[in-house]
Amino acid sequence: MAQQARNLCMFFDEQPEKARYVVCDRDTKFTKQFQEILKDDGVEVVQTAVRAANQNAYAERWAQSLRQECLDHFIIPGERHLRYLVQEYVRYDHAARPRQSLGNLPPDMREVPEEASAIGPDDVVCHEWLGGLLRHYERKAA
Repeated sequence: MAQQARNLCMFFDEQPEKARYVVCDRDTKFTKQFQEILKDDGVEVVQTAVRAANQNAYAERWAQSLRQECLDHFIIPGERHLRYLVQEYVRYDHAARPRQSLGNLPPDMREVPEEASAIGPDDVVCHEWLGGLLRHYERKAA
């Protein structure tokens, strides 16, 4: 696990925005050494509460969506392909998937679209991710 922590720190260093927190459950594999390596790199380790299975609910739900809507539909021959699939799914998730907490807008949408009037099939455009596995339909720009 110490090597995993070092690998994680190297990964964080390559990212445009530095990670500030790592959330871990209370599994014994997350040793003091693991936590110290992350702390030395400026990352705070936050542990979940004891016997609080629902505390991971949001992350578990997102992982379930990724698996069911994307990964279950592919045979993945290697890590590079897996990384590509996950990156594309994240792009789709942020660009097209609505969130109730954001007024049913996707995270990347900055403004509320104008009130929709009746539209026909020629007024709709389809955006596809992962070869058409994931689709999002929206009104054509005026």
